[in-house]
Amino acid sequence: MTDIKVIIPAFNEANSIAHVINELPKTVSEVIVVNNNSTDDTVKNAEAAGATVLTETRKGYGYACLKGLDYVANLSKQPDIIVFIDGDYSDYPEELNKIVAPILEKNIDFVVGARTKALREEGSMTPQQVFGNWLATFLMHLFFGAKFTDLGPFRAIKYEKLKELNMEDKTYGWTVEMQLKILKKKMTYTEVPVRYKRRIGVSKVSGTVKGSIFAGIKILGWIFKYSIK
Repeated sequence: MTDIKVIIPAFNEANSIAHVINELPKTVSEVIVVNNNSTDDTVKNAEAAGATVLTETRKGYGYACLKGLDYVANLSKQPDIIVFIDGDYSDYPEELNKIVAPILEKNIDFVVGARTKALREEGSMTPQQVFGNWLATFLMHLFFGAKFTDLGPFRAIKYEKLKELNMEDKTYGWTVEMQLKILKKKMTYTEVPVRYKRRIGVSKVSGTVKGSIFAGIKILGWIFKYSIK
């Protein structure tokens, strides 16, 4: 049986984290929530929902993801697939099976859940998110011939391939770094359209001007860094 583990970075997601964990399919062997300096009941609620909870005190999406990967690397048995999903309940956790299907059925290395406009709840993505996704994927197409249309956080990857990427971004550039390295290493990839709804609570990135600016700078920085390599 395929071993699938889920990593959820979480900062103050007390009101949503249990919904995400409880609605993941039973095909998942372990849910790993990485508490990233939460000041609410995120840890308590995640543990009550049955997740393994780790703590990463250095703030940053990438730091939290790397903490989860460090935990997985030290397990006695490594998983076949790692799935990343946000803890804000904007994705539909039950669609995980749809996201891992290309890996299981077609031996694809990496799958992004693409938040297509037709499946997005109105207002679920801010204008800066929509523009940032368009610009980043346009530049990836321009420089690398990529077919990505989104930097969606709901994604699945073969664990062995993920190790090859040597992920390093600590903050906002995690998703684009992964996609750029997939392209550079000529791994196989595809997108699966997923539904997307308004998140519970306020986004720590797109919900603030500062967060949006820093995320944009980080994403563009990764793209231009790779375009001149």
